[in-house]
Amino acid sequence: MKADFDGEMESCRLRCNQRLAELPFDIASHSEAAAEHISELQNAYLYSLASGGKRVRPAILYFAAQCVGGGHCESLDQASCALELVHTYSLIHDDLPAMDDDDMRRGKPSLHKAYEESTAILVGDGLQARAFELLIDAPNLTAEQKIRMVKVLAEAAGLKGMVGGQYIDIQVTGADITLDELQAMHSMKTGALIRASLALGGIAANATEEQLAALDEYGTHIGLAFQVADDILDVEGDAETLGKTQGKDAEANKPTYVKLLGLEGAKAEAQRLLKAALEALSDFGESADHLRDLARYIVERDR
Repeated sequence: MKADFDGEMESCRLRCNQRLAELPFDIASHSEAAAEHISELQNAYLYSLASGGKRVRPAILYFAAQCVGGGHCESLDQASCALELVHTYSLIHDDLPAMDDDDMRRGKPSLHKAYEESTAILVGDGLQARAFELLIDAPNLTAEQKIRMVKVLAEAAGLKGMVGGQYIDIQVTGADITLDELQAMHSMKTGALIRASLALGGIAANATEEQLAALDEYGTHIGLAFQVADDILDVEGDAETLGKTQGKDAEANKPTYVKLLGLEGAKAEAQRLLKAALEALSDFGESADHLRDLARYIVERDR
């Protein structure tokens, strides 16, 4: 079972990477004089997308579509790239000195370390804008599907999601907060894009409202479980395997599940969330097996 799932994850990763590679940063539309100056921005853009990554969110999208009956390959690929562009933009901005101030990302220097800080900000801005362009241009989708998908992704990336969650994260650093407050923050910062991944896959595959609600409940639990696992890895993992600075949250005195619940308590919380996620899929048959395996992977991963 594990080998089969690992193969499916790798297939999703390669599928997304291939599609990303087919989305070159287009400078041909600029004048020759402008192209000369913007070429470094192109290099930074390509650096950010070629820095590896597990492509978990694209995999979630593919598995969600599979769970409810399929969907057109081209539209799913386009939507998966949109997700990855938004995710990559968020990592670039999170790593900035004004945010989490992290020098490593995916085993390489963060973009603002490899290039100038201003370049990193602009690449992040460009990635986010390009994501919505991809959704609007996605083939084999109705106008209603595109509008709904754009709204879902915009809310996940904005004040109701990642932006709001990141702001809360900055504000509560060094403070004592409750478990409910911690979960609310991570439901926005981490969970919002995971729920959006499920919704985009479901919408593209013509899921019913009942199916979308079940996927959203599942996403709520795995989104929190993802962050709990991250907090555990920040204590038990190592920088080489993680591909980023280990122990950074503790050093910055950030509120974490390990800090609030203890290491064993955090592990128990991850298992509770895993059980709840699996229960959310109870009305689906074998078509949801990859989502079930994904929930287990999120809790048990080592990076």
